[in-house]
Amino acid sequence: MKHTLIAAAVLAATCLPQAHAATLGGDNLTISGFGTLAAARSNTEDARFTRVNQREGTAGTTTFGLDSNLGLQATYTINDKLSATTQILSRKTTGETFSTELAWAFVKYQVSDEIAVRLGRVVVPSFLISDYQNVGYANTMMRPPIEMYGQNLIETADGVDVNWQHSFGDTNVTAQAVVGVARGKVWVATDRSEPHYQAGTAGFAISAEHGPVTLRFAHVQAKLKSPEAVLISSLTDTLSAVGFAQLGRDIAIAEPKRIAFTSVGLLADWRNIVVQAEYGRRSAKDPVYLTDSDAWYTMAGYRFGKVLPYYTHAKWHGKGSNVTVPAALARIPALNAATRGLLAGGEQSTDTIGVRWDFAKSAALKVQVDRVKPQANDGFLKEVTAAGHGKNVTVVAAGVDFVF
Repeated sequence: MKHTLIAAAVLAATCLPQAHAATLGGDNLTISGFGTLAAARSNTEDARFTRVNQREGTAGTTTFGLDSNLGLQATYTINDKLSATTQILSRKTTGETFSTELAWAFVKYQVSDEIAVRLGRVVVPSFLISDYQNVGYANTMMRPPIEMYGQNLIETADGVDVNWQHSFGDTNVTAQAVVGVARGKVWVATDRSEPHYQAGTAGFAISAEHGPVTLRFAHVQAKLKSPEAVLISSLTDTLSAVGFAQLGRDIAIAEPKRIAFTSVGLLADWRNIVVQAEYGRRSAKDPVYLTDSDAWYTMAGYRFGKVLPYYTHAKWHGKGSNVTVPAALARIPALNAATRGLLAGGEQSTDTIGVRWDFAKSAALKVQVDRVKPQANDGFLKEVTAAGHGKNVTVVAAGVDFVF
């Protein structure tokens, strides 16, 4: 199945092709779903590999929690202008067990053939595949590269978005603008905490599709705060107590700090050649402990009938925080080391080989091997032991993606 066609279906209101949906109540109610059942295992207990903002992942153990999920979506059409959509998603994130969340919940008003407005919980269009990053069947790879997608944890916001579509000859252009408030939790492995965050968010995305090629540009800004981030609060309190109050305020995230994220992406599916590439950059507009960073990945594959082998290379470079540490802090060596360690950047790259087999109309089998190469600050790996620092990690995963 051509991935550009899958993406087009996912971007529609139901997220999945209509052929897989059930209708109830005189065709007014449409129900569809998607899921992944997959197992994964890494080759070491000295480091933990996870998805973005996930607690468990794998550290030398076989797990079904890394990639498995289940989603159910319902759309009720009130009339030819007005509809309501809800999506629930069960997966492992910051908790130890699977949890179910309200992923989407919005009312859509079709202003005209080209303009639609949605009010409620909507997708924040930060990435190339933001609209369907949790739908394994709609993606070639088993999971989005963490090097790229780990730069921005925000997936949805409670607010409003406006979508505009127009055809210029053979080129279809889509523009989306969103404003709202994102809320959630983040897993902090260092102290095993789950602080809540809140972020006033605004952004836009523009994509152009011409034949088998789609180009996309996105920019999002958020005013992020997390008063529950205990480790950060403890450090800033200590800095204030020893005379470095301004440094503490710069590092802190108890009050909103403005963060920007920009990405460009490419999708192509031409004569059995499949290419997906993306570049993204995160930059803090206010002083904050979070590192500025950039990342990119390229995935290329070739389809042999229903079998699609692929290779991906991804790289992330954390440049370090924009906060300046006063030289005078060196007089307190332990505090100076802790502060500079927090503000330091990081680096990681991953080489991936995999294969996708569309063995049924609504299901695909995937096998994927990732070779993770952490560099500065262990990259995105967590709970790294002394023996694991600087060592590569191999992750093997296999699973079935399906839609219904």
